[in-house]
Amino acid sequence: MDTLLAMLRAAAEPTRLRLLALCAESEMAVSDLVDILGQSQPRVSRHLKLLCEAGALDRFREGSRVFYRLSDDPAEPGGIARALAALIPLDDPEFARDREGLARIRRRRAETAEAYFRANAAQWDSMRLLHIDEREVERALRAALPGPCELLLDIGTGTGRMLELFADRIDRGVGIDSSRDMLSVARANLAAAGLRHCHVRHGDMYRLPFEDGAADAVVVHQVLHYAERPAAVIAEAARTLAPGGVLVVADFAPHDLEHLRRDHAHSRLGLDEDEVFDWCRAAGLAPGRAVHLSGDPLTVIIWTARAGAPVPVRRVRPETAEAAS
Repeated sequence: MDTLLAMLRAAAEPTRLRLLALCAESEMAVSDLVDILGQSQPRVSRHLKLLCEAGALDRFREGSRVFYRLSDDPAEPGGIARALAALIPLDDPEFARDREGLARIRRRRAETAEAYFRANAAQWDSMRLLHIDEREVERALRAALPGPCELLLDIGTGTGRMLELFADRIDRGVGIDSSRDMLSVARANLAAAGLRHCHVRHGDMYRLPFEDGAADAVVVHQVLHYAERPAAVIAEAARTLAPGGVLVVADFAPHDLEHLRRDHAHSRLGLDEDEVFDWCRAAGLAPGRAVHLSGDPLTVIIWTARAGAPVPVRRVRPETAEAAS
């Protein structure tokens, strides 16, 4: 009862109710909210502070910027915040104007993302030509993680594509990346796809901002070849998995394309199948299966491992990978 009353008191003010509605739609920086509401930064920050203290909003820093969104907590007070947000009459004239402002912010984010893509398109296109069609990889990934699950973590989320890929199978998805440019791209992509249950955070893959056993699934897609300490990434991912949770890793098999180290900052020229499974065992995970997707010249491997009881190990050879996808 006390939690409910505190939440109602926090939301029972026009500006705070507008802030709750906006943060239910998207991650919002303070500057974005000031722009939309047309109020001073100190006033908006004061209202946000009250909503955070009541547990309605989550606050997180990303460099010099601070972002807010509706509370991620599935229990009280997060559940109450979501219930209140669902009751807000979005066709009200004032809320309608706020949503127009939100659309303007989203267009601005999309334009920033598009500019970043244009600047890096040549590099990404050259990488895609080296391995099997990405659609084949994504089919195999969905087969490796059928779902459903409550919380999925995507380590090194990049453009947020893995969150989009599994969005229909998860209650919540959180992507972690150390690049603020990529986080901007991911936010724009998730907003364009209308995925309100997925969001991204700035973070370190060696020190994830989640408690032990918080996630039902963790995806590490094309990240380990950049890592100086890939075993530590696996160990940190394993720490966040709940009993029975699934880790899915997708990366390149060993290769000799030295220019990827020179031109694309790859720390490792692919990963050995047994090596990755050894890291999983060392982290307390039971190895599952490895699917090989042969390309020219790069082969993609998808590894799965599970927290808790072991599952039978079954390797899928290149000639049977199509059936698995």
